[in-house]
Amino acid sequence: MISQTKYEEMKALTLDYLNRAGIKLTEKEKENVEVADFGLGEIESTGLQVITYVNTDRVCAKELVLAPFQTCPEHRHPPVNNGPGKEETFRCRMGEVYLYVSGEKTEKPACKPPAGREARYTVWHEVKLCEGGQYTLLPDTPHWFQAGAEGAVVSEFSTNSDDESDIFTDPDIVRAPKVG
Repeated sequence: MISQTKYEEMKALTLDYLNRAGIKLTEKEKENVEVADFGLGEIESTGLQVITYVNTDRVCAKELVLAPFQTCPEHRHPPVNNGPGKEETFRCRMGEVYLYVSGEKTEKPACKPPAGREARYTVWHEVKLCEGGQYTLLPDTPHWFQAGAEGAVVSEFSTNSDDESDIFTDPDIVRAPKVG
């Protein structure tokens, strides 16, 4: 669970990053910032802030905001309701983000998983996205990502997003945020 104070702090950081990236939000979007600590209570190291613009049966568009070195933990988007699972494209808008996917292991990766959770990270092919960089993930692809030293803003364009169906490598993860 994330405290109300920490939630407000991360929400303010999110709005600041989006403003610096030149991304304008409506008042309703500003109110609906999702701060996800994944149930670990380690928001600075494992977490993600999200603005969802649209999520229909066919398409989804979001902004993902990461504080410096903040990590979205390893997960995949499995087939759901007779569909293939979520396909998503990430486009870096500000900062740098390091995406890790299946493939040849990067010899000297730029990032490290959050301390104490290293065993929960299994894919090590590094894709570095700088501003304007883009990468598409096919459904059911294990992946995780981490911001660089300046944090990052990443636009996500995907097929329908069903976050509750995501499968995380770390069994301690709880996807739906709880603010207390």
